[in-house]
Amino acid sequence: MSLERSGSPRLQFPPSEPTAASAAEAADALDQRLQTAISRTVEYLLARQHADGYWVAELEGDTILESEYILLLAFLGQGRSERAREAAAYILQQQCSHGGWAIFPGGPLEISASVKAYLALKITGVDPQSPPMQQARAAILAAGGVERVNSFTRYYLAMLGLIPYELCPAVPPELILLPHWAPFNIYEMSAWSRTILVPLSLLWAYQPVHALPADCGIDELYASPQKSLPRHCRGVNQEGSRGWLDWPAVFQRIDAAIKWCEHRGWKPWRARAVRLCEEWILQRLEGSDGLGAIFPPIIWTIIGLRSRGYDDDSPVIQQQLAELERLVIRERGTVRLQPCKSPVWDTALTVIALRDAGVPREHPAIQRAVAWLLSKEVRRRGDWSFARPQVEPGGWFFEFHNEFYPDVDDTAMVLIALSRCVPEGLGTTWSLDFQSDKGVILIGQSATAAEALGEIERLRPLLSAVRRGVQWLVAMQSRDGGWGAFDADNTREVFTKVPFADHNAMIDPSTADITARVLEALAAVGWKAQPAVIDRALAFIFRDQQPDFCWFGRWGVNYLYGTWQVLQGLNKLGCARGDARLQHAADWLVAHQQDCGGWGETPATYDDPALRGSGSVTPSQTAWALLGLIAADRAASPAGFRGIEFLLQRQHADGSWDEPEFTGTGFPRVFYLRYHYYRIYFPLMALARFRAALRRQSNQQLP
Repeated sequence: MSLERSGSPRLQFPPSEPTAASAAEAADALDQRLQTAISRTVEYLLARQHADGYWVAELEGDTILESEYILLLAFLGQGRSERAREAAAYILQQQCSHGGWAIFPGGPLEISASVKAYLALKITGVDPQSPPMQQARAAILAAGGVERVNSFTRYYLAMLGLIPYELCPAVPPELILLPHWAPFNIYEMSAWSRTILVPLSLLWAYQPVHALPADCGIDELYASPQKSLPRHCRGVNQEGSRGWLDWPAVFQRIDAAIKWCEHRGWKPWRARAVRLCEEWILQRLEGSDGLGAIFPPIIWTIIGLRSRGYDDDSPVIQQQLAELERLVIRERGTVRLQPCKSPVWDTALTVIALRDAGVPREHPAIQRAVAWLLSKEVRRRGDWSFARPQVEPGGWFFEFHNEFYPDVDDTAMVLIALSRCVPEGLGTTWSLDFQSDKGVILIGQSATAAEALGEIERLRPLLSAVRRGVQWLVAMQSRDGGWGAFDADNTREVFTKVPFADHNAMIDPSTADITARVLEALAAVGWKAQPAVIDRALAFIFRDQQPDFCWFGRWGVNYLYGTWQVLQGLNKLGCARGDARLQHAADWLVAHQQDCGGWGETPATYDDPALRGSGSVTPSQTAWALLGLIAADRAASPAGFRGIEFLLQRQHADGSWDEPEFTGTGFPRVFYLRYHYYRIYFPLMALARFRAALRRQSNQQLP
């Protein structure tokens, strides 16, 4: 289906062998088209700001969310409730042509997602002999059957009485007793794994079962005649080690030893451990939209605390059910769930895009957004402080409330947004005294001392938050020079080999995309206090560059995301645009532009890096590539013009673009996301920065 707008003729720019007059006319025409497109998208975003000052759009995941929601409802005795049936209706809508369910649009069958979807449908009363269920059953069996599901699916099967707990990896609550200096303490795990495994350990400790009716079994999904699961999962990252020790085999023996001891009643520290797990969870529910403010820990918190003896009508269980309800979207007789909400992220990016588009910092929408962002600054210690106990709290999280878990990426993005909202038009430049709570404005010719002092007082909350955010960011740098998402030096690779590590997210190592964004943020606020911090970060980034000169993207799909962010971050830092490594990266972007002028990349690149730079073309990924080219001083190149033409031709009259693809990354190879605003604010950034680059090139001023 063509998305080109009528009345918007395609321009070939720059024209071949132009006269001076024709070149000027073409430049003016393109400039006007850019301004029209920018204005449309600005109006689109301004019209969608919430009264409190934030922006937030739907954050979409795959059907694992709806399936696990139904499985939770079944555990609570509500498997055939109206809400469960509405979620089942959505699952049916998402069934793929191959008969199963995928974890991103157009993806292959994913076995755990498909088995859970099938079971959820059966629980809610969908006829097993209906065509969708027959197709699903055939597809699951062809893919190896229920025998191939991951460990987290096994826990659901066990709590619903479909398999014995013996076939699940042991998650002993005694893990919480290990001191912080011990190599396997819970703070050496990633933040998201920690918030899942602590409540999951309560499930393991009590092993409750809510048996399903006999007609809800899934024996028909077993591919083997034995109709039983293999004793051990062999999922993502569960291959044997290449070194001198086969860690998966070691952990399997440890798992067997734990179960042997438990079967014989040898659990001397169990009572204390479960009490500490309960206290740990309850403490982290304060100031949070549920544990970790994300779907999986909320689910396991309900299951874990209920296993511990909490009644369904207890305040804490009701609170967590209410947090789940806030993630629910009801539409045309169906229910779908978001994995969490993204207001801080969406608001920071929208502010940056609007400022790029020329919306003044004094605009009420910008001022409301700044005030809202400042209200979300973290001022309490969280899990991150176990590795950085002397660091003053600061930074920002992703959701509405998640005070124990600020993250580096959101903090950097908020700092970039706030840096775009400092004084302009007074003839001043500004810098910060990062050693105190005082902001410093350097007075220019047209600013009086009174004006400057007044501006300092008005901006003091913003400047103080920026100071704390910068100091927190710098303190979170890891020993390798890079930054991870939630914790520093969270790199204990052996954790990826434990039996329940098949969600591919047990650790939180440094990544080039986050590291480059931190450098962009530090440059944006004028931080230059410790050059060694910058030098170490640059060394990490260039060590991480791929042999073909692109960069891996941990938090966006994939090499297009990573390459854009590195080029942009290093450009803002002031790295020489002529650096061969950066120009080779820009060449990589140009080489992967598609015939239509846009760029696209599939999440399958995480499984097969040979696919990098290929996939369905999307507005957000096209914008990333263009932003990378602009940062590399390649805006006025054939690739730049073709990419901009792609965006202009496909913009709708309301200023939006279509993008059904998932271009966000939760856990590579396991969970992907569709940020519904990625198709809005990233193209707006690209259009606005492209226009500014062309105007700079022609020595013109922005209006």
